[in-house]
Amino acid sequence: MNMTTPIEKRDFKIIGKSVKRDDVLEKVTGEAEYTGDIKLSGMLHGKIKRAAIAHARIKSIDVSKALAYPGVKAVLTHENVPRVLHYGSPHPRSASCTKDQYILDDKVRFWGEGVAAVAAISEEIADEALDLIEVEYEPLPAVFEPEDAAQPGAPLIHDVGPGGNLVLDPVRVKRGDVDAGFAEADFVLEGTFSGGRPHPAYMEPNVCIADWDGSNKLTFWTSTQTSFMVRGILAEVLGLPLTKVRVLVDHMGGGFGAKQDLFQHEFLCALLAKETRRPVKMEFTRHETFVAGRSRHPCKIWLKQGFKNDGTLVARDMKLVYDSGAYGSHGPGVTIVGTTAATSLYRCENVRLEGRCVYTNTPINGAFRGYGVVQSYYALDIQMDEAAERLGMDPAELKLKNVVREGDIAPSGHPILGHGLEICIQHGVEKIGWKALRNRDRTPDPKRPHIRKGWGIGCEMHGSSAYPGIKEQGNATVKVNEDGTVTLLTGAAGLGTGAHTALAQIVAEELGVRFEDVGTIHGDTDVVPWDIGAFASHTTYLVGTAAKMAAGKVRTAVLERAAMKLQVSPAEVDMTEGKVFLIADPGRVMSVAEAMGPSRGIPAANIVANGTYEPTKSYSFAAHFTEVDVDTETGIVEVKRVVPVHDVGRVIHPIAAEGQIEGGIQQGIGHTLTEDYVIDKKTGRSLNAGLVDYKMPLSMDMPDIETVILEAAPDPGGPWGAKGVGEDPIIAIGPSIANAIHDAIGVRFHHYPITPEDILKALREKGA
Repeated sequence: MNMTTPIEKRDFKIIGKSVKRDDVLEKVTGEAEYTGDIKLSGMLHGKIKRAAIAHARIKSIDVSKALAYPGVKAVLTHENVPRVLHYGSPHPRSASCTKDQYILDDKVRFWGEGVAAVAAISEEIADEALDLIEVEYEPLPAVFEPEDAAQPGAPLIHDVGPGGNLVLDPVRVKRGDVDAGFAEADFVLEGTFSGGRPHPAYMEPNVCIADWDGSNKLTFWTSTQTSFMVRGILAEVLGLPLTKVRVLVDHMGGGFGAKQDLFQHEFLCALLAKETRRPVKMEFTRHETFVAGRSRHPCKIWLKQGFKNDGTLVARDMKLVYDSGAYGSHGPGVTIVGTTAATSLYRCENVRLEGRCVYTNTPINGAFRGYGVVQSYYALDIQMDEAAERLGMDPAELKLKNVVREGDIAPSGHPILGHGLEICIQHGVEKIGWKALRNRDRTPDPKRPHIRKGWGIGCEMHGSSAYPGIKEQGNATVKVNEDGTVTLLTGAAGLGTGAHTALAQIVAEELGVRFEDVGTIHGDTDVVPWDIGAFASHTTYLVGTAAKMAAGKVRTAVLERAAMKLQVSPAEVDMTEGKVFLIADPGRVMSVAEAMGPSRGIPAANIVANGTYEPTKSYSFAAHFTEVDVDTETGIVEVKRVVPVHDVGRVIHPIAAEGQIEGGIQQGIGHTLTEDYVIDKKTGRSLNAGLVDYKMPLSMDMPDIETVILEAAPDPGGPWGAKGVGEDPIIAIGPSIANAIHDAIGVRFHHYPITPEDILKALREKGA
């Protein structure tokens, strides 16, 4: 059987090479300017007063003492800001958005919600002024668990939405005849699964600066993944045309999806700057990135699947409940994506799914790498391992029997291209000697009898783009300068992943110039073409294709101009490494600079082209093979080795792709073993909102990682078959660790994080 989709064969000059990133030097020397580094003349500092109650009406708010405090220039409350209901997440192109937030409201819905804002001449004075604001609350009953919030008669958190505390109508997906499938099954597995509230904990806290000029134009610097969405919603809420809002973002210190929203402080920063007629900076403390930022949605899942004795999966019934926190944010999108994703990964003709998203009086949960799929695939993959144990089969064999293949329908409704997941599993099984590991001698090392070793496998698939949930569009502009160098203009955000380098590689390769001759302009909504934002693993796939299209148009124009100067037809010339040559006589050469310049009455050229691309969907695949040590005395789980095998189509920048995979694995290890942003279930107060108590794996906690990147199932929708890689690794690592723990100690866990206390308790119960 042909296991691969044909991939274009050619001798690439730049694609597939780990070229030097343009931003490396300034980042390692500290010269790179992030939003927090910017200092403007006369700049004020803004701070937000946050509620110390989870659910309440504001009876009164007195700001007189704060306004009178020396150095304070403005104070805002719900009484003097625009009362405009806006999107929780800046994706108005998506039908799943909710409008449920005001800039400031007379109602508090979670502990830590902002109730007032101050601008002062220093951060210290602003902080002191916050203590002078007197707020009288009327406490309201609060609910902190989705089960409680969904009960009839539960306190209503919002008066928008479909009713009760539902963020959106239940998402229901049905395919085939599920009841008939279960009747056909030889056995049925049923279980409940749950995931905690991990936080992205990006290095750069949320920060923005607002400045208004004399023409009433707002210039806005911010750390965001979606600069044009920020521009659009700021303009809408503030009542401005788009020409009066300019958003700037150069370097970012990470986002992982969570910087897609337009945050409360960004509106307030703009309003404080307008009120004072001075620039204002607002920067979160680390505590605020937890309390007022975005976390992954806690989720509870009920999963029932039917199997034949030969391992064939014949029925799947699944119910998912996502906790949105106090506002919708990305709750609708996460619920739709996470629910529909469960139609796939392991093929099943009879599927019944229901996904719900519920408001609670807890901090807001939003977009986070692996958007909704981390939760659903954790349950699916672990239950497949359980089925293999029940059948006495190798879990890799059972997964190979049931994985989706070419022609199967993906969650997006499109046929899958290639056999990427099958090839990833097969490659990993052979590389690590999986069968020998499964049949290994399990006698403990007499020197370390309390250590049990285990191996597990976890699988995933993830789309490049958010289609069909959001109708995306990628845009790029490419122009050739008079000296033959090239400028790429892109609205794509750079989160620190090297996206702009990959885009420049694509332009250089398609155009036929040196990589060093391509410069990139980005991060200024007044200059670069519109972009939907950096999310959904789509930058290379979406914007890369648009850049390739624009570069192709420019290439044609340059060849036509050179042919005219060489007095031949365009079909007789070609271009590589910045030189145009005659195909029949390669020694007859003209540089791009010569082609662009004036000569013999021909004026200098101005060649500019745009590329616009509206994709559907492609899918990347991965299988992770993970070794763990479980200490039966302490309950500590140590991840020793990971062999991630990924199919991402054509690889543009190998080192950057490997970095994405390794970084995702580190985050996934944290999710699975240590990370959980904990909210007190009696008060709604955050218990570990900081890096001291929120435990993330550090560099010394990282295992040996042997990354394998395959070009097994390229997608023709991406540049030369390239697909996304950003979100894939965080999905597969979790179930591979959980399955490895079971292999080590014979105990199955259906939740994350799996703590040492969980391990010890389970071992005691097993021993009893």
